[in-house]
Amino acid sequence: MTRIAICAPARPITPALAEAVTALAARDFPTVELAFHPQCFVEQGHFAGDDRTRMAALLECADDPTIDAVWIARGGYGSNRIAAEAVAQMGPAAREKAFLGYSDGGYLLAALYRAGVGHPAHGPMPVDLTREGGDGAIARALGWLAGLAQEGLEPSLDTRPAVAFNLTTLAMLAGTELMPDLTGHVVMVEEVAEHLYAVDRLFFTLVPQLAGIAGLRLGRVSAVPQNDRPFGATAEEIARDWCARAGIAFLGGADIGHDGANRIVPFGLAQGYPAP
Repeated sequence: MTRIAICAPARPITPALAEAVTALAARDFPTVELAFHPQCFVEQGHFAGDDRTRMAALLECADDPTIDAVWIARGGYGSNRIAAEAVAQMGPAAREKAFLGYSDGGYLLAALYRAGVGHPAHGPMPVDLTREGGDGAIARALGWLAGLAQEGLEPSLDTRPAVAFNLTTLAMLAGTELMPDLTGHVVMVEEVAEHLYAVDRLFFTLVPQLAGIAGLRLGRVSAVPQNDRPFGATAEEIARDWCARAGIAFLGGADIGHDGANRIVPFGLAQGYPAP
């Protein structure tokens, strides 16, 4: 039996969503047990509880020796406020766990990777059940977390270490105490609900921080708001331009994004965790 704990380092989810994800897991993954921490349902303004409440729940899940993996419930701003302090306090039990999430969860994944704690990975979260194709997203996540399937991995992964982030998240954490050394890594980015001029601005901010990477892949840039005039370049053209300016290899696309097709990208080497 694989025991997976779910907590919410940023925004809350509803009990109804937790029940739906639990029912799907019970139906399709009988060797998986999900444990939704009660903190997932706490509401305090924007957040799933104040910083101390969210950090306490994260540490409880990470340090529980009976838990095999920690699954981030959803994104939404907040993980950056607790990530560094939480990771610094994690004990030995956290070092063998997978930590799965994306979007705002990238702050926590980055802090874990920098500290060498656990096996962080970008991939679907419980909240993705609400998206089109959500059943498939949850199945990919559970299959990987339980070590039952590798089909959910990003297909471009090779012998080079890789990471994946939301573009805004990576641009915001670059240069902070959360930023890991990405030298020699394939860096994958995706974005949602940003104007193309904002995507351009984010690349302007980010690319000086990516010197020495093996290359960049662009995931889906979706739900782009309509501006008062066309920007004049696509998201791929923007990425290619800034990569060329910075001397970074543009490696093409990646099957990641804020959608039900989002694939899993283990930080580091794909074969590191879990064993199929």
